[in-house]
Amino acid sequence: MERDNLVPPCFLMKEAYNEMILHSIHASPYEACGLLSGRGMNCETAWKMRNVETSEHSFAMDLDEMDKTFSSIKETGHNFNGIYHSHPSASPIPSAEDIQYAVYPQAFYFIVSLKEPKPEVACYLIDNGNVTEVEIIIL
Repeated sequence: MERDNLVPPCFLMKEAYNEMILHSIHASPYEACGLLSGRGMNCETAWKMRNVETSEHSFAMDLDEMDKTFSSIKETGHNFNGIYHSHPSASPIPSAEDIQYAVYPQAFYFIVSLKEPKPEVACYLIDNGNVTEVEIIIL
């Protein structure tokens, strides 16, 4: 999977990046998941969510928890800009299931891989089965 140089990069705040990593480490061996918000298309705040599947290979968010979090995001004046989840033992590449269940084509999809000792994070746009890797710029 290659990056499309025509797709602008994703700007991710260091604090949100660190939150995703810590959440993923603490949730391991299960997948962690959460939402990201910010001004414009920047990802500034990570909102930890509970993985209702409690699984090492998949995640699902509670719809009521998501609705409450979307309301909180609006109250902060932010936009919903992304979703993150972890792959505790796999590379940061979307699985077939990740692609199938991606329903927000405007959102960035982040995957935190804990496969190696140093976590690796990748970002994608997923629209109707089409996956484009996006460069991450950490601010």
